[in-house]
Amino acid sequence: MRVALFTSCTADLAAPGPTLAAVRVLTAAGVTVDVPDAQTCCGQVALNSGRPEPAARLMRHWVRVFEDHDAVVGVSGSCTATVRHQFPRVLEGDWRRRAREVGERTWEFTQFLARHGTELDLALSGDVTWHDSCHMLRSLGEKSAPRRVLGRVRGLRLREAIDNEVCCGFGGTFSLKFPELSCAMGDRKLADAAATGATHVVSSDSTCLLHLAGRAGVRGAPLRTLHVAELLAAALPGGPRTLEEVPA
Repeated sequence: MRVALFTSCTADLAAPGPTLAAVRVLTAAGVTVDVPDAQTCCGQVALNSGRPEPAARLMRHWVRVFEDHDAVVGVSGSCTATVRHQFPRVLEGDWRRRAREVGERTWEFTQFLARHGTELDLALSGDVTWHDSCHMLRSLGEKSAPRRVLGRVRGLRLREAIDNEVCCGFGGTFSLKFPELSCAMGDRKLADAAATGATHVVSSDSTCLLHLAGRAGVRGAPLRTLHVAELLAAALPGGPRTLEEVPA
């Protein structure tokens, strides 16, 4: 199987680790991975900022880049949700049809692995809690796939936090417009995560994890954040045996 990897802006700007890890995991699952050089932002930031025209230009470019691939895998639940649900809403005419067609072949990383990663040999000891990012949960409508994938990792214990569906406070431009509220929400999320006894907060969205890592550093919280792709890459044969051995 051959897929195109949709890396998201965060990979270029702040967090390349999940993209590199996703390539390792998909390759181990027997998938051939293409990473199109021409890919850019999907337009989510412009759309969330009330700029539909710049967003539409980015969306049309995204469609041109990815539409010839049999499947697209995204390492961001938020960006994947934008492709699946916002592209057809914003674009018009034949672009809407093309967007819908490629959107039907676009999957978030754990969604894809839940269907095609059964042959992976995964083992890593430790305790994690899962953060349901807002767009992944509410826009993409996905809650079970990441838990099914994590359940395949021998030795890994998933500890569900109270109110784990509550926003972490990042919210894209929300965190810039309302920083005090954003920080308070992040601190609450960290407190709930710490109460589980887990050592790591895991999610499918690097932006949420960057926000929570920043707040953990400020608060001195004994928690680390880890993208699910990085966790699974560490769990491949030959990797560390425990979460504590995974590089920060």
